[in-house]
Amino acid sequence: MEPLLIVLLFANAVFNAVVWPRFYPRIAKDPRARDAAGKPTAFLIVHTVLIAVALVLALASVLAAIAAIVS
Repeated sequence: MEPLLIVLLFANAVFNAVVWPRFYPRIAKDPRARDAAGKPTAFLIVHTVLIAVALVLALASVLAAIAAIVS
Protein backbone atom coordinates (compact mmCIF):
# COMPACT_ATOMS: atom_id res chain seq x y z
CA MET A 1 0.00 0.00 0.00
CA GLU A 2 2.82 2.41 0.81
CA PRO A 3 4.39 2.28 -2.68
CA LEU A 4 1.00 3.13 -4.20
CA LEU A 5 0.63 6.15 -1.90
CA ILE A 6 4.14 7.33 -2.78
CA VAL A 7 3.36 7.08 -6.50
CA LEU A 8 0.08 8.95 -6.02
CA LEU A 9 1.82 11.72 -4.08
CA PHE A 10 4.42 12.15 -6.81
CA ALA A 11 1.72 12.04 -9.52
CA ASN A 12 -0.24 14.73 -7.68
CA ALA A 13 2.87 16.89 -7.41
CA VAL A 14 3.70 16.54 -11.10
CA PHE A 15 0.13 17.27 -12.15
CA ASN A 16 -0.12 20.40 -9.99
CA ALA A 17 3.31 21.67 -10.99
CA VAL A 18 2.76 21.12 -14.72
CA VAL A 19 -0.91 21.93 -15.28
CA TRP A 20 -1.81 24.83 -12.99
CA PRO A 21 0.96 27.31 -13.88
CA ARG A 22 0.05 27.02 -17.57
CA PHE A 23 -3.27 28.72 -16.82
CA TYR A 24 -1.69 31.91 -15.51
CA PRO A 25 -0.77 33.47 -18.88
CA ARG A 26 -4.31 32.91 -20.14
CA ILE A 27 -5.82 34.32 -16.97
CA ALA A 28 -3.52 37.36 -17.02
CA LYS A 29 -4.51 38.13 -20.63
CA ASP A 30 -8.23 37.75 -19.96
CA PRO A 31 -10.10 41.08 -20.14
CA ARG A 32 -11.66 40.34 -16.74
CA ALA A 33 -8.21 40.29 -15.11
CA ARG A 34 -7.81 44.07 -14.94
CA ASP A 35 -10.20 46.95 -14.54
CA ALA A 36 -10.27 50.11 -16.67
CA ALA A 37 -7.46 51.63 -14.59
CA GLY A 38 -5.27 48.54 -15.08
CA LYS A 39 -5.57 47.34 -11.49
CA PRO A 40 -5.95 43.61 -10.81
CA THR A 41 -9.53 42.47 -10.30
CA ALA A 42 -10.86 39.78 -7.99
CA PHE A 43 -10.85 37.44 -11.00
CA LEU A 44 -7.06 37.69 -11.33
CA ILE A 45 -6.39 37.62 -7.60
CA VAL A 46 -8.55 34.55 -6.95
CA HIS A 47 -7.03 32.59 -9.81
CA THR A 48 -3.51 33.57 -8.76
CA VAL A 49 -4.24 32.35 -5.23
CA LEU A 50 -5.63 29.07 -6.61
CA ILE A 51 -2.46 28.50 -8.62
CA ALA A 52 -0.29 29.32 -5.60
CA VAL A 53 -2.24 26.87 -3.43
CA ALA A 54 -1.85 24.17 -6.09
CA LEU A 55 1.92 24.72 -6.12
CA VAL A 56 2.11 24.60 -2.32
CA LEU A 57 0.17 21.32 -2.40
CA ALA A 58 2.61 20.01 -5.02
CA LEU A 59 5.51 20.82 -2.74
CA ALA A 60 3.76 19.22 0.23
CA SER A 61 3.08 16.10 -1.83
CA VAL A 62 6.74 15.80 -2.84
CA LEU A 63 7.89 16.25 0.74
CA ALA A 64 5.36 13.68 2.00
CA ALA A 65 6.44 11.19 -0.68
CA ILE A 66 10.10 11.67 0.21
CA ALA A 67 9.31 11.26 3.90
CA ALA A 68 7.46 8.02 3.10
CA ILE A 69 10.42 6.73 1.09
CA VAL A 70 12.91 7.57 3.83
CA SER A 71 10.87 6.02 6.65
